Amino acid sequence: MKAGVIFTGTGPILILTSYDSFLSEEFGAKMAQKGIKKYIVCEVDLDLVRKRYGQHFDAIMKDVKQEDDLRVLDYNGHNVFYIFSFDELGEPRFKEISG
Repeated sequence: MKAGVIFTGTGPILILTSYDSFLSEEFGAKMAQKGIKKYIVCEVDLDLVRKRYGQHFDAIMKDVKQEDDLRVLDYNGHNVFYIFSFDELGEPRFKEISG
């Protein structure tokens, strides 16, 4: 499982995924299905995310309504932006899905 802060046109969201990469064609296609065709992603250490989100993290991981390939842990942009320092975010990577 990977964790990443995804910066979209409407603000940041925190995603958990089983995909190998946030830049893979498969992950990009999944994001496009959600209407997100352009994003910036910064990976975040999964243990740090688990520590910061605690029981909410556990609840999202147990939610049978969400699939392992894409779980939204937090869609409150203000919260996502301020819960991690810039030093805790990985290098920003850019993805734009054509079509």
